[in-house]
Amino acid sequence: MTSAALLLAAGGASRFRGDRSKLVTPFRGRPMFEWSLLAACGSGCDEVVVVDGACDLSGLVGPSVRLLHNPGWVDGQATSLNVGVRWCLEQGHDELLVGLGDQPLIPASAWHTVLAAPRSPIAVATYGRRRGHPVRLSRRVWPMLPETGDKGAREVLRQYPELVMEVPCVGDPVDIDTLDDLACWNRGEAVAPEG
Repeated sequence: MTSAALLLAAGGASRFRGDRSKLVTPFRGRPMFEWSLLAACGSGCDEVVVVDGACDLSGLVGPSVRLLHNPGWVDGQATSLNVGVRWCLEQGHDELLVGLGDQPLIPASAWHTVLAAPRSPIAVATYGRRRGHPVRLSRRVWPMLPETGDKGAREVLRQYPELVMEVPCVGDPVDIDTLDDLACWNRGEAVAPEG
């Protein structure tokens, strides 16, 4: 059984309003996206895959990471998820762990904990009582994923609760969506990511 860590990083970040893509904006000493990438690389998955779109991330992704471009990123997160799923099907992976490029406070330990959780069709990280990323999806549920829109796997989790296992994790699933978010979290008002 093989797995891929799939990091979705294709969106246009319309709420951010910075002078550059939020993914390359400095956050605690490095580009924001790099925190998420380091966590995905520490997951223990057989392959790490990044899907970009609005922002070219090739300068931040090393040769050990597969970078895929989603030309249809403007049609929502589901299109990026499907780019990654198609790749995983072609590579013969059995499951994938999905995370987001704008969640720099989710550590590698959360990725690893979800990967190592007992097998179920869907395993979702929880922080307190709040569901977040990463989400482990077995090949069985990939055909259920939406093809368009901005929902990703959320709708599948809602429609098929009997397939979902919640996995308690350490970290903070906050999205950095605005310049105010960036300023708040850059000041260290949250716990820094840990291995």
